[in-house]
Amino acid sequence: MQVLGAFNKFEQCVLNMSLINICDSESYVGQEMRRQYNAWKQATDETVYTPWLDVHQFTIYLPHPYQEYEDVTLEEGLTRGYNVEVKPVQEPSELFYNIHEGGHFVIVLKQKRVNGDFAIAATGIFVRSLGILSLDVIIDPDKGEYQSLVVKHPIIRDYPQDWETKLRMFLRGEIRGEELPRVVGYVDRGLNRDYRPPAWGEVYLAASSFTGF
Repeated sequence: MQVLGAFNKFEQCVLNMSLINICDSESYVGQEMRRQYNAWKQATDETVYTPWLDVHQFTIYLPHPYQEYEDVTLEEGLTRGYNVEVKPVQEPSELFYNIHEGGHFVIVLKQKRVNGDFAIAATGIFVRSLGILSLDVIIDPDKGEYQSLVVKHPIIRDYPQDWETKLRMFLRGEIRGEELPRVVGYVDRGLNRDYRPPAWGEVYLAASSFTGF
């Protein structure tokens, strides 16, 4: 696996595992997203639809590989998606990204040492239909240097040939989310009952590749 920017192999695999859980509406992350969305709509007396129609914020934590927890192993926690938090964005206009319907805000936080604090490492947009994270990875915060990085879903093998073009067009607002290829259906148990999400060990051993552009 090629090491890109500020992420080593372990951290890249954590991003992969996080993306797997974010895409799966039946995962812990998906269920928590639905719970928070329903509570928000009920509190505001709004009609409850699918949470994917409203912008959400996903916070992905990249723990130190030797970090230990009391109630769960690191491997189990990553498999279940416990390192991902999700909440509705009630004021999307306040974000520094212009996120169109079908996209969601992402923050990546990184832990540099055991029991240390988490610092911001990247921000970006999760594009639901494509099952992709489009990130701006912070290289030098003082100089304002960053690296663009796209994290493709490691299970989806048959991305359309023009997925990069379609992704750019969506991010620029030139096409709508419903015009994107909907490959996420293959890796969402809410849509594909035959899908079995992998465990952390499988993802790490596969050392799935990353694409930057």
